[in-house]
Amino acid sequence: MAFKRFNARPTSTTSSSSTPFALVVLNLTLRFLQFVFALAVIGLYAQGIKSDHDNHRHADYNWSYAVVVGTLAAITTIIYALPKLKSYLGFGWDWCLFILWVAVFGVFGNKYIHDHNPNHDATISRMKNAVWIDLVNMLLWLVTAVMATVAFFSLRGGKSLHTGRATV
Repeated sequence: MAFKRFNARPTSTTSSSSTPFALVVLNLTLRFLQFVFALAVIGLYAQGIKSDHDNHRHADYNWSYAVVVGTLAAITTIIYALPKLKSYLGFGWDWCLFILWVAVFGVFGNKYIHDHNPNHDATISRMKNAVWIDLVNMLLWLVTAVMATVAFFSLRGGKSLHTGRATV
């Protein structure tokens, strides 16, 4: 029985060289913006955690949640920016992060958007600004999730989802 020699290189029709340059630039730009805004969220909400720690109080779990989501988003953008990585394969994780940002925006938006007190302190001002950064993060992750989903299903080359052998 003769063994068939397998080619070491993948024979995928979706090489990185077939991706249009404008699409690569758009993806990297969106990922960079996601990284910058995730760091902004980490910085804004970490100030509240530090303030609670300095005043010997337990940190607000909502602030901790926002910092965790910002950290996950920042790490994800770094991973997705690696060369030769087809980030559209992780479209499900993009959708998960979008949902996490929806929760962050919902919690803090409900808490701070309707606060119209002109005598609020610096913390309330910072949180009101952070809500809009949460919204930007949510929208950026929605855009990249939609782009990754479209890319995933269009770049499969008409092959089946599970094995990739059958032509659809």
